[in-house]
Amino acid sequence: MKHMNIPFSPPDISEDDILAVTNVLRSGWITTGPECKTFEKELSSQWMGGYRVAVMNSATAAMEITLRMLGVGSGDEVITSVYTYAATINVIRHVGATPILVDVEVDGYNLSTEQVARAITNRTKVIIPVDIGGYPCDYQRLYQIVESKQALFTGLPRSRIFHHADRVVILSDAAHSLGAKIGNDMSGSLADFSAFSFHAVKNLTTAEGGALSFTDLFGVSTDVIYREVMLWALHGQDKDALAKTQKGSWEYDILFSGYKCNMTDIAAALGRSQLRRYQQILDRRRELYKRYRTALPEPLYMDSWDIEVERQSSFHLAIMQMPGVREESRNQMLRAMAESGVTCNVHFKPIILLQAFYDLGYQQLDFPQALKRYQESISLPIYTQMQDEQQEYIIEKLCENYKNSL
Repeated sequence: MKHMNIPFSPPDISEDDILAVTNVLRSGWITTGPECKTFEKELSSQWMGGYRVAVMNSATAAMEITLRMLGVGSGDEVITSVYTYAATINVIRHVGATPILVDVEVDGYNLSTEQVARAITNRTKVIIPVDIGGYPCDYQRLYQIVESKQALFTGLPRSRIFHHADRVVILSDAAHSLGAKIGNDMSGSLADFSAFSFHAVKNLTTAEGGALSFTDLFGVSTDVIYREVMLWALHGQDKDALAKTQKGSWEYDILFSGYKCNMTDIAAALGRSQLRRYQQILDRRRELYKRYRTALPEPLYMDSWDIEVERQSSFHLAIMQMPGVREESRNQMLRAMAESGVTCNVHFKPIILLQAFYDLGYQQLDFPQALKRYQESISLPIYTQMQDEQQEYIIEKLCENYKNSL
C-alpha cells in the first residue's frame, strides 16, 4: 500500500456540531446556562442510568471537588491504581491526602481488587478505581470489600454534608468510559461518584470538559449533593451567573472558598450535539477494535473487550500487547511505526516512573504486573473517522515492523 500519514486520535467534529456552537455564540449567553443544564439531564437519562449529573471543565476538577466535598485531607489515605494518568494522583495530593498505590490485575489494566482489600486501613476514605481504555473495573467486588472493612472506617468528619458516612467511598475515574457498562448498569451508575472527561481526544468531546455523576448517599439527597458540587465549582457562590440575571436576584453570598471550574454553554452545546450520535460513535469504535484484535498476528494480541457480554467497554483505547518485549524494543517499534506514518502512543507510564511521584517511596518491584503491561503495550490509532483502508495500512505496517524487530 502507498504511504499514509495517520494521526492517533483527532476529534470527530461534524457540521451539526459547528452549527450547535455557533447558535450559542449568537444567542447572547455563552457561559454556564441552559445548555449546561440540558446537557446534564441528557447525560443522566441516556448514559448515566438516571444518576444525577453535574458538568464542569474537566474530569480532574470533578474528582478533586468530590474529594473536597467529602472532606478528605491531611492524614487521610486514598487508594488508587499505579497504572493511570497523573491527574488521578494529583487530585489526591492537592487535597493533602496520601495516595496508596496498588498493582493491576494479572490479566488486565485495571487495579487489583485483591490488593485493594489488603491496602485498606483506618485512614482510608476513598478508593479511586480507573477504567483504563474504557473497560470498567470490578465494582461489585469493590463494594463487597468496602462493606467487609466497615469496622475500620472512621467517617468523614471534615465534610460539610456527609455527617453519617459509614464506609469507604468509591469514586470512579471514568474519564475513558462514557458508554461502558456492566450488565444493564451504565458506567455513570457503577460507583458512588463517577468522573468523566470530554477532553479533545475522548470519545465525546467538548474540547475541554468533564462531568460528575452521583446518587443519594449516606442519607444525603442528590439535590443537596448537586448544590454542594456547584458551590465548589464556582467560588462557593450561592448563585450562578444565569440566576443572578433574573429580576431582583443580583445579590449573592460566598459560603466558602471554592474553585472556578464550571462548564460554558459553548462547550455544553458541542457535547449535546455529539451526544445525539454517541451510539454511532461507540459502534464504530467497537468495529475498529474488533478488526484490530482479529487481524493481529500471533503473538501480538489485544484483550477481548469486543466479545464480552457482561462487562462492555467504551473502546476509548485500542491497546496492543507484545508479549515478552522489553521497553527499548517497544520504543523501537513506536519509532518504526512513526516512520511509516502511523502515530501510536503508550497508555500509561506507571506513576512510580514519573519524577513528581518519586517521593511516594515505592519501588518498581512493588508493581510487577503494571510494569509488564507498560513495557509490552502500544496504543494504536482509533477514531470514528478512520477509513477501513487506513486501518488496513496500520495493520500491514504493524506486521512488517514487528517482523523486522525480531
